[in-house]
Amino acid sequence: MTERAYHHGNLRQELLTRAWETIDADGLDALSLRQLARDVGVSHGASARHFADRTALLDAIAVTGFERMNAALEAAVATEPGFDGRLRAAGLAYIGFAVEHPAILDLMYKAKHHADASPRLLEVSRASMAAVVALITEAQAKGEIREGDVERQALVVFAAVHGVAALATDDLLDGVAWQDAADATIAVVLGAFTAA
Repeated sequence: MTERAYHHGNLRQELLTRAWETIDADGLDALSLRQLARDVGVSHGASARHFADRTALLDAIAVTGFERMNAALEAAVATEPGFDGRLRAAGLAYIGFAVEHPAILDLMYKAKHHADASPRLLEVSRASMAAVVALITEAQAKGEIREGDVERQALVVFAAVHGVAALATDDLLDGVAWQDAADATIAVVLGAFTAA
């Protein structure tokens, strides 16, 4: 069955799916290229036709991670009409992704900064920040928030939201639900954006 899937061009996706599952469940150290090939029922040589080495495989998993995260952010923002709701929805979607896939998120950022990061990875890794910049730019144009350096404000949003994600995934919130920590953090950021 797997050989048939390979001949139909599905092996690459099977390898990606299994690698994602392994990292998601057991962390990056649990991933072995040879074991991955065995798990999907092909030779190591067959898997090497799709991923020349571990770095290429991790790059592809990171691309998938950013694509999934960006889609979650986009879907969350689309449900809200105003800036406050949209920013909160985006923040909760980001932190939710981090809490659900901490090892994947860690891999995503490590792969992004790798010297051999693919152009596609660099492109998708910038999409979420670009979306926040667009959100802030639109809110300023509508008068929903005060004028300011959009890039700097987007950096503050990312730092705040990623900070909550890091605290949540490292179990450093001392029993506070990550949703409550996110709400409090985003409320402070929104307050700063609307302050005179």
